Formats: sequence, C-alpha cells, structure tokens
Amino acid sequence: MNAERLWWWSCRAYKRRWTLAARLLKTLNFILYKAILPYQAEIERDVRLEHYGLGVVIHPNVTLGHRVRIFHHVTIAAQSPIGSEHRIIIGDDVLIGAGAIVLSRVNRELHVGNGAKIGAGAVVTQDVEAGDTVIGVPARPI
Repeated sequence: MNAERLWWWSCRAYKRRWTLAARLLKTLNFILYKAILPYQAEIERDVRLEHYGLGVVIHPNVTLGHRVRIFHHVTIAAQSPIGSEHRIIIGDDVLIGAGAIVLSRVNRELHVGNGAKIGAGAVVTQDVEAGDTVIGVPARPI
C-alpha cells in the first residue's frame, strides 16, 4: 500500500460518511509517510505522490485532476476555512516539483491549468495558465 492509495481510500471513506475510517487512514498515512493528506480533498485515483509523498502537506480545500504528479515536501495551502467554496483547483497532467509551495490568497480560488509544470522550490500565489512552466519566488512563467 502506498501513500496515494491510502489517501484515495480515505477520501472515498469520507464521501461515504465513514468518518472514523477516513481519519484512521489519514493517520496511518502520516505515520508511514509523514504526509498530511486530508480526506476532505477531492482527488482522482491516478494522482501520483513521488518519493512516497514524504513531507507533502495539502489543505482540505484542494481538488486534484487526473495524472497529477507531486514530489516530496510540497505544500498546497488555501488561506480559507475548511469546507468553504474557495478552493485550489489543479488540472489534469500537472507536475509539481520538490519543495514547491502553492498558496492561495485569503478567501480566493487559485487555478493551475492542465499540463502546467511548477518547478522545484517555486512559490505559486497566482493562477498558472494551462501548459505553462513556472519557476522562482514568486513563480513566473518561463
């Protein structure tokens, strides 16, 4: 069992209102992989956490598309209350490099378009267009 499978199952359990099972799976993921992967997030089954998802931290108000690849020590954080309508939405085929930070502004949505690439160590605070590659602090397209 890997981190993304445990995460996917915890999200499915939560949607079925099996909250205790969702919490147990989230805790197991943290114990095994030191990743904070919330069961309230919306993820696809084919999300990949490279390097076992070590140190990955994700806010519950995140939606991940198909074939998203997230490397180790990535933080995806929304500055909005859990369960609010403000989300970080990451499209299909997005790659997020090691140590990158995706941070939405207070009570705002942030979108990362399909096929975008976020470089290692980049800090993303604004929308990323589909197909763009962004690097740096703050992240800018190259």
